[in-house]
Amino acid sequence: MDALRASYGDTSSDSESDADPTPPPPASSSNRQSSNHLPPPPLDLLNPPNSLGALDYLQSSQPSRVRSFPHVEGNYALHVYIPVRIPPAPKKELAQILKKVSSLVPGLNAIDVDIPLNVLCSEDLKLEQVALGREFHISLGRTVPIRVHQIDSVVAMLRQKLQFQKRYLIDFSKLEVFVNDDRTRSFLSVEVLREGLAEITKQIQAVNEVYKLHNLPEFYKDPRPHISIAWALGDISDLLTRVVKEEAKRCTAVGGYAQKHICTCKFSGIDCKIGDKTYKICKFQED
Repeated sequence: MDALRASYGDTSSDSESDADPTPPPPASSSNRQSSNHLPPPPLDLLNPPNSLGALDYLQSSQPSRVRSFPHVEGNYALHVYIPVRIPPAPKKELAQILKKVSSLVPGLNAIDVDIPLNVLCSEDLKLEQVALGREFHISLGRTVPIRVHQIDSVVAMLRQKLQFQKRYLIDFSKLEVFVNDDRTRSFLSVEVLREGLAEITKQIQAVNEVYKLHNLPEFYKDPRPHISIAWALGDISDLLTRVVKEEAKRCTAVGGYAQKHICTCKFSGIDCKIGDKTYKICKFQED
């Protein structure tokens, strides 16, 4: 995450989810022996009730992402973040931006659902619901492995330092491109540059203090809070940055988002995910 344009890389939604603490199931003999092919499943199993049909198949067939760190028995992935949901109006505008960018940059995928954007772009509603309708996050610390005996202590200290937070607005001001530390993934993100930046920076400092007490690596020295809305395999930052700059110029020329901001969201609290369990860290303190 420090291979970006400003000496630090992505910690978003996205790279953190790579570190799945759950060990994979043991491989069966049919999995180990690729020459023993099973007959294809019935077609109706490919489209179970409430599924996205072909999107489910496309998601499962996408290339695997590289873990941020290798799985070790007894380790759990720790991630501290602000959950963010994009409001309906800017969601429509962002969907059009994603459509334009994905037409010029092949290989972009929706965050977490890992479905190619060019597939979702065939329908605006599907693009808004699948690619932009999920919960995003602003990372307040690195995603790191911790041992089971550290969990209670980490959660208790995070709550002690962050329990009472005043409500504030977060202004997402700029499209930006990030690359993770090992340059295996690139991200299209929306960065916080103005309103909310001071508050988020203080929260990052508090999380750093807890990490330091548990001998965990602290966050980047010059944090750049953001949410990531699309990703691609490998380092395609040069191409993606050129396309983003051209799109920003175009939107400015027609009075689009670049003249003001992309969207504004309310601070909704702080969560801490450890393994597959999510802990609520902070409570709101009214002015």
